[in-house]
Amino acid sequence: MSMHIDGRPIGPDHPPYIIAELSANHGGSLQRAFETIDAAQEAGADAIKIQTYTADTMTLDCDLPDFRIDSGPWAGYRLYDLYREAHTPYEWHADLFAHARKRGITIFSTPFDDTAVDLLQSLDAPAYKIASFELTDLPLIERVAEVGRPMIISTGMASLEEIEDAVTAARAHGCCDLILLHCISGYPTPVGEANLRRMTEMNRRFEVEIGLSDHTLGTTAAIAAIALGACVIEKHFTLSRADKGPDSAFSLEPSELSELCRASRDAWSALGSGAFERQKVEIGNAVFRRSVYFVNDLPRGAIVTAADIRRIRPGHGLPPKYYQGLVGRRMKHAVRRGTATDWKCFEQE
Repeated sequence: MSMHIDGRPIGPDHPPYIIAELSANHGGSLQRAFETIDAAQEAGADAIKIQTYTADTMTLDCDLPDFRIDSGPWAGYRLYDLYREAHTPYEWHADLFAHARKRGITIFSTPFDDTAVDLLQSLDAPAYKIASFELTDLPLIERVAEVGRPMIISTGMASLEEIEDAVTAARAHGCCDLILLHCISGYPTPVGEANLRRMTEMNRRFEVEIGLSDHTLGTTAAIAAIALGACVIEKHFTLSRADKGPDSAFSLEPSELSELCRASRDAWSALGSGAFERQKVEIGNAVFRRSVYFVNDLPRGAIVTAADIRRIRPGHGLPPKYYQGLVGRRMKHAVRRGTATDWKCFEQE
């Protein structure tokens, strides 16, 4: 049975659930956040996701080397300064939830500590996301699980043992609806390192719905993930990469998100049921198959030779598999050249 987020079913029998990750792409402007929510809804995303933390709940205001970033997209930042710049203020949350609900797009968040969970509970968040970097924070996972809402866990950098620990903690503390997102925590991730086949292994081992938190550029990896069974796709989203925010370089713009939504649902639709049945679009073309036709005029009582019949188009005659068995049969009635073979043409043996 499919799980649901905010009434929307999620699972292999339903179109993929597309999450637009707002992250730090509001640029410190509540109005910009509203506009990004609007754009995500207009592009066709199912949900907008934010992050719930403050610099003080994430790290220490400290100048020691451990608290400085030396490489990657955030090189040169102190951790505290990065999170102070990127965070979504707690006082915005009620307005963001109200705005998204008014626009008809689901909104939920990634909490990073107990205060964040408390805030999101007060706003009746319909789901909770655990970030890859917090996958090993089992007390946080346990706290979120106790809320009783669907939980989505990203698995970037995680070993199999760490994923097992997280899943066990979630289930032991009451999480019934769990989704694991395959993720490579590279910002951006080279498409050649996306390792999408790991999704199917997670699905097999943990018997959960699977998806992709995608940090590659473009949408190729996300569309390929649908073919491998991804039920959820999460991509960072910005109104413009020109804003140069902490996450903008690996975020989709509105036209790209719209294309992702369209292509993901088309890819899912293309998977079909797997049944061996003729599709509606094929029915009219069956006539152009080969079948066995008489290529000579034959009188009643004639014995059919290999020269009298051929396997040709169209497909109104007997299937080609009966060709050899028709040679040597006696004609029950006369036929003209160009007549489709039929069992009624032959004497019963």
